Amino acid sequence: MNKETVLEALKSVKYPGFEKDIVTFGFVKDVDINENNVYVQVEITSASEEIATELKANINAVVQKCGASRVDIAIKQPKPPKQMSNSQSGKNIAPHVKNFVMVSSGKGGVGKTTTTTNLAIALASQGKKVGLLDADIYGPNIPRMLGVVGKAPEIVGQKVKPILAYGVEMMSMGSLMEEGQSLIWRGSMIMKAIEQLLRDILWSDLDVLFIDMPPGTGDAQLTLAQSVPVTTGICVTTPQQVALDDTARSLDMFQKLHIPIAGIMENMSGFICPETGKEYDIFGKGTTEPLAKKFDTQVIGQIPIEPAVREGGDDGKPIVFFKPESETAKRFQESARKLWVEIEKINAEGGVSNEAIQPTIGTGATAGKSACSM
Repeated sequence: MNKETVLEALKSVKYPGFEKDIVTFGFVKDVDINENNVYVQVEITSASEEIATELKANINAVVQKCGASRVDIAIKQPKPPKQMSNSQSGKNIAPHVKNFVMVSSGKGGVGKTTTTTNLAIALASQGKKVGLLDADIYGPNIPRMLGVVGKAPEIVGQKVKPILAYGVEMMSMGSLMEEGQSLIWRGSMIMKAIEQLLRDILWSDLDVLFIDMPPGTGDAQLTLAQSVPVTTGICVTTPQQVALDDTARSLDMFQKLHIPIAGIMENMSGFICPETGKEYDIFGKGTTEPLAKKFDTQVIGQIPIEPAVREGGDDGKPIVFFKPESETAKRFQESARKLWVEIEKINAEGGVSNEAIQPTIGTGATAGKSACSM
């Protein structure tokens, strides 16, 4: 019996209520063996005594089967937290959706919509039931990226059926208005539109609804946080410092809205030459990692510049679906897997509460000061 044997045995211990085991979740922090005595240290993020008791019993059973004469198990748990919510009004207007993923960026032009589209398709290809809401009201580009420009959604009674493309349910303001028409709306109208896109669309019982947000930190982001308990947030950036400065603001927004951060997607992370397949770091490398550490999160994907990505976006042929063997598609698939692990971790911790909290979020010159009071 050695440490590797014990760790392999612990992979059979599922975290209560989930399919993944405690080793995959990263909850096993230490295994020490002295003769036939085994010490296992586990750190979980749930304060539930029932979960701790069940885990101890299951861990003890599998380790004893390895030949241990004595098993000491230490389970570290947080103190029961005060209920907090990122649904500022305490409501959930789309309760049939299991998880909401807000995809945001501090500035435009960093590939946020391309990232959202390909992550959604990647997760759908991995067996999840996925929806995609284009909440970028002023620049709704997802219909083009999914190849459904001009396709009118079906009306069922007083509601609208989402459009199905590449295994993903999609709805966008771009599918509900005339192509090329501009929207000159005030913030209150944007807020109402996002609420309606959540409430009045006949979404299925989705595992995940990706929400492609407008760039920045404004009315749309706050409306979403007031309408549904957002499971997690992803921030999209590029390696340049000017983009990272704005990314820091988006990450700060997630924290102030009590939205757990799944990670940062770094776009334009190198260039893959079509002729040679060699990758060049034309915009720098490693610039996003320090920012991720500052906000206690991770870089869940580094997506290179590849001509097929742009071509796929323009032609409505996403690279994950049409070129699954490409390096970019593989990286999107891996990012989707990492995202799902984060979603499961958040839910294993108890998920996000829907109990109302009432922070003061100001507007204009007072916004920064008011938001800090949350």
